[in-house]
Formats: sequence, C-alpha cells, structure tokens
Amino acid sequence: MVMASLQSINPATGEVVGEVEITPVARIPELVARARNAQPAWGDLGPRGRADVLAQVADRIIDRSKSLGRLLTMEMGKPVREAVGEIRSCGGDHLRAELDDMVDALAPEVVDDARTRSVVYRDPLGVCAAITPWNFPFAMPHWMVMPALMAGNAVILKPSEETPLIGQAYADLLNEVLPPGVLQVVHGADDQGKALVAADVDLIAFTGSREAGKHILAAASRRLARVVLELGGKDPLIVLRDADVGRAAKFAAQNSFRNAGQVCVSTERIYVDCAVADAFLDKLIAETRRLTVGNGLDEDTQIGPMINARQRDHVVSQVRDAIERGATVAFGGGGDPDGNFLQPTILVGVTHDMAIAVDETFGPVACVTVVDDEDEAVALANDSRFGLGAVVFGEPDHAARVARRLDAGMIGINRGCGGARGTPWVGAKESGYGYHSSRDGHRQFAQTRVVSTSK
Repeated sequence: MVMASLQSINPATGEVVGEVEITPVARIPELVARARNAQPAWGDLGPRGRADVLAQVADRIIDRSKSLGRLLTMEMGKPVREAVGEIRSCGGDHLRAELDDMVDALAPEVVDDARTRSVVYRDPLGVCAAITPWNFPFAMPHWMVMPALMAGNAVILKPSEETPLIGQAYADLLNEVLPPGVLQVVHGADDQGKALVAADVDLIAFTGSREAGKHILAAASRRLARVVLELGGKDPLIVLRDADVGRAAKFAAQNSFRNAGQVCVSTERIYVDCAVADAFLDKLIAETRRLTVGNGLDEDTQIGPMINARQRDHVVSQVRDAIERGATVAFGGGGDPDGNFLQPTILVGVTHDMAIAVDETFGPVACVTVVDDEDEAVALANDSRFGLGAVVFGEPDHAARVARRLDAGMIGINRGCGGARGTPWVGAKESGYGYHSSRDGHRQFAQTRVVSTSK
C-alpha cells in the first residue's frame, strides 16, 4: 500500500524541506495498543530510573543543537540563533535539573494523623496523547512529552503538520534511549488529531487554539479522559505614568514582534497612560525601526516569515479591518504580497469594537490604546476571553498593585510574564485548562493514589 505523504514547506522560500508519511487514521488504535503494552515495564522503573534513562539525551540535544536549529528554522522560519536557543533550552544541565525536579514532584508523600498513616503516590496514568503546535516545535513537544514520560506513561506525539520534521527529530532523539513503544509519533492534520483524541488514551495534552481546545475538551468529556490544555492569548501590556518609558518601549517591541508575533504570550494589546503616551509611542517606533525582516537563516535577520499564507492573510485581514474602523498605522503595515513576510506594524487608536483588539492575532502587530488612568487600563486589559499572560511597567510597588488586579495566569512587572524555575506556566479564563511545569504541573501527568493503614 502506498502511504500518503506530508510535505514540510520552508515559509521563507516556499521550497520543500522534506516529507513524512501520514499516519492512517485506522492505524491509531494499533499504536495506542502498542503504547499500552509498552507502558508497564516503563512505569516499573520508577521516577529515578526513568530520569536516568532520559538524562542520556541531555548532552545529545546540546551536541546537535546547531543542525537541529537549522532544520527548525527551515521548517517554521524563526531566526536560526533563536532556533538553536530553543533546542539548547531543552538539553544539558537544564534538562538534568528538570528531571530532578520531576523526580521530587513524583516522590511518595507520607501523611499522618492520630489514627491513620497514609502514603500519597503519583502513579502512571497509562497512555498520553501529546498534540503540539508549530511555533515552538521542539520546545513544546519537550514540555509535554518529558513530564508525561517521567510520570511513567507511554506517549503518542502528534507534532504540528506544519513542522513534522523537527517533531520527528525530537522523538527520534529520545527513542535512541527509550524502550520500543514508549514514545511513538503520529503525523497528519485534523483527521489524525481527532482520531487520537477519540482513541483509548488516558490523558490528552494539547497546546493550540482556544477553538481546538474546546473541541478536545468536549470529545474527552465523553469518557472523562484527563486533559491539560494551553490555549490562546491576547496579552496586554500596561504602561503606567510612572514607568520607565524607554524600557517599556524596548520590551514592547521585542515581545510584540519576536518570532513574527507567533508566540502565545506575545504583547498584542498596549494600554498606555496619556501622560506618557507620546513619548512611549516615539520610542516604540524607534525600537521597531531597528528590526530586520528576512529569511531566518540570514545572520542579520531578527524577524522571520509567518508560518504560512493562511496565517499571513489572517493578520493582514485584522489590520485592514482595524484601519477601516478608525485605527491608524504609526509604523509598518506592509508585507510581501507573494510571500509570508510582514513588516512589524504599530496601530494606534485601537478600540474594543475591532477584531484585532479581542481576537488572537498571532502576528507582528502591536495595538496601542491611550487611556486616562490605570483604572481604565485595567478594565480594558481584563475585557477579554483570554487570560494567559500580562505585563505592567511602572514604579515596582505601584505596578505590583496593578498586576494583582489583572485576570491573567502570569504577570510580569517591568519584565516578561514567565516565572522563576519551579513556577507553573498557567493561564486564566479561556487561555488554559490545567497547566505545565512546577511540582503541581508535573503531577497533572500522574494518577494520585492514596494508600492508608491504621496506626
């Protein structure tokens, strides 16, 4: 039987990078059964034993980071130095420390009271389906696969159909040390994803759009399968009147436009106090003007292409709609009509009756709205279905008080929203269901089991 293939296209050039065989939907139950057969022996190793196996890839990831980074750039477009950094963040001492954290999170806990001694175990759930996106196509599989494996589960990974080669490369690297059947890969698009969600899996870990997440949650509810969902964002930045305007503008340019805005915690909405609005906008334009758009393999490129024409057209449509409704282009607004490149764009006069103010953009656009005071900024920032990340720039104590009023899972003060090692990556409202990282995040990939005896 001739297998259908899935081509990976370089978004910067339109050239074919490579191809993989599409997994027939009819084969997915067979793969799940194979995973279920392989899981018990893997689970029997215990957290420390599993960590010792997985630690063998720590240096291999670092050693291959340049070649893997180049492949990542060719598949999804980000600047190659960022791609190499993404690869390296998953290996070396960082991975070894991460594995130790997971061992600690999964260790049994003894709880005593006057009459009972209980041991709380974190046991394997069974088979985990990991469905991952294209914007961080090495790191996001790592974020889902590694804690699932460390909890003793077998895993079936479905990388994005946009970036199948780097997803396969990640799995191949782990499979150099894993027992057969513990980690398998499914390739394809919506049909394969739906079939995997409907299969006899015990946990579905997904990162992607809010709409897809809702479909997964509904499908999983039919048999009450566990789910961990990281969904979209529409992250606000609030610039208070006592902010360091230069630092705020530099952050806004970096966080709005890195990876061509294709980041779940990109700054998409900026609410700036009227007292500093002119100065902030001038500095934001100056910072943005320095950015270079081009092929991610070119050394001087800071912003690569959009992942595909569909995503490019979505961003262009939102910008045009905003302009028609009264927004003004302060910088940029152009693009390559025959390619996937877009200029970083700054819009001013954005209001919440525009789609670009309420729907996820996932592109290189910063929307600036001038507000009278912090109360208006907070009200507008919270006027969203999303609640992944947020950032406040201002005098630290003042900014911290404002931060506590925001409906977001992660809030940065005069910096990005990512927390210290050991904190969860967590969204509020419709940006997440469950969360990753941290002791409690790792435990979401395990079955809690309490065994009690009388004293």
